[in-house]
Amino acid sequence: MDRLMGLVGVLFFLGLAVLLSRDRKAIHGRTVAWALLLQWVFAVVVLKGEVIGRGLQAMVPWPGFWVGQAGPEGTYLGLGWIVVAAMFLPMVLQRFVGFRSRSLNWCLFASIAGAMLWGNLVGKSFDRMRRVVEHLMSYAHEGASFVFGPLADTAPKGMGAAVLNDSFQTIGHVGMVFAFVVLPTIIFVASIFAVLYYLGVMQWIVGATARAMGRLLKVSGAESVSVAASILMGQTEAPLTIRPFLARFTRSELMTIMTAGMAHVSGSIMVAYVQIARVDIVHLLTAVIMTAPGAIMMAKILEPETETPETAGEVKVDIPRTDANLLDAAARGASEGGHLAFNVAIMLVAFIALVALVNGLMKALHPAFTLEAVLATVFKPFAFLMGVPWSEAGMVGALLGKRMVINEFVAFIQLGEIAQISDKAKLVSTFALCGFANFSSIAIQVGGIGALVPERRGDLAKLGFKAMLAGTLANFLSACIAGVLG
Repeated sequence: MDRLMGLVGVLFFLGLAVLLSRDRKAIHGRTVAWALLLQWVFAVVVLKGEVIGRGLQAMVPWPGFWVGQAGPEGTYLGLGWIVVAAMFLPMVLQRFVGFRSRSLNWCLFASIAGAMLWGNLVGKSFDRMRRVVEHLMSYAHEGASFVFGPLADTAPKGMGAAVLNDSFQTIGHVGMVFAFVVLPTIIFVASIFAVLYYLGVMQWIVGATARAMGRLLKVSGAESVSVAASILMGQTEAPLTIRPFLARFTRSELMTIMTAGMAHVSGSIMVAYVQIARVDIVHLLTAVIMTAPGAIMMAKILEPETETPETAGEVKVDIPRTDANLLDAAARGASEGGHLAFNVAIMLVAFIALVALVNGLMKALHPAFTLEAVLATVFKPFAFLMGVPWSEAGMVGALLGKRMVINEFVAFIQLGEIAQISDKAKLVSTFALCGFANFSSIAIQVGGIGALVPERRGDLAKLGFKAMLAGTLANFLSACIAGVLG
């Protein structure tokens, strides 16, 4: 039943987007179809990769047998033989059977994709990423321990509800853990990303992703680069990659980059969610990658392209490199991470206090009248449509409402504080909350992107609420797909 509701949710959120479209006749069907297909394929490969791999292994002999070696080493050697055979077999077919070049390319793609599915290589790569993140958090803890001493290891007892941090096995007050464990991790990860950009690693990843989306989804080169960058960069940093083109962007292109910023989270913030909510980094990574085509789709449904983009068909990644050397990049990243951590801290101080104020005023009218109760009532049907059992839909609905009204950090913190929650509800919540789509982000984007192109500030302000809605729908759609497969 829950899986069926997830499918109903996919149709509902797509239908809602079409209903709110500026020009339904201008919606590009190819973009919608490819975006949906990419989301489903990636979700299946990651979330069900192990099941698919076992099924293929049952049909295909153990590759290690072909090389006379069993075990994990035999698996990888056997996969190597499959890939080699996949590359040469189509060439033989082309030579003797007369395959066309396009057929050859499809044979190569199908063979290599089959080998990757056989060994669940994508899933295993994401599992490795989980271990990488665990190591990153432990390394960040080393730096935090040097500066804050025992405060980074444990917190004084008797100061409130205790939480267990899975990474460091420390028990203490949530505020102490957040201040002396989570915020230093944001600084460290931001420094790591700055180093990767200096080395050119991130440019290559962004470029490859942008080329794939540009060809399949038929969006302009500039917006595909910005969307690809927003997968790991912040909502005001990603547009820097296409700054020269922003002033001449079409209205639909502006909508796309704003929606992508709303629907994604930055890499440094993502690691913090693992700590405060104890969610799986594999699910977060899957969510942000799945949401990229979803964000483009929702933007192009609500604000279809009716003009001719300047960079149609072109993809060029141009991320300015201002660092003198590797150490300068690390220092700049740490400084920017410090500003980000400080902004996160002061926003949480303000917003959590405002929530307490609103609850105090509402309780004065009636003891059971709270912001959580109102948001749970409003968003409970949406949570149910994503595949969350009705008994938990109100709890998840309250989190969805807080993400939109306040921010996702508050929602993730409260997700981590929920003691009794099913795996299904936590999975759906992780996908649905993994985005910056909230009211404060409208001001952030109008101010941040508007500073790059002051002449387009009016257009940004007009599209702000619609972009937040499109980003929310993109996150909800990814959550529905996760609910069907989870």
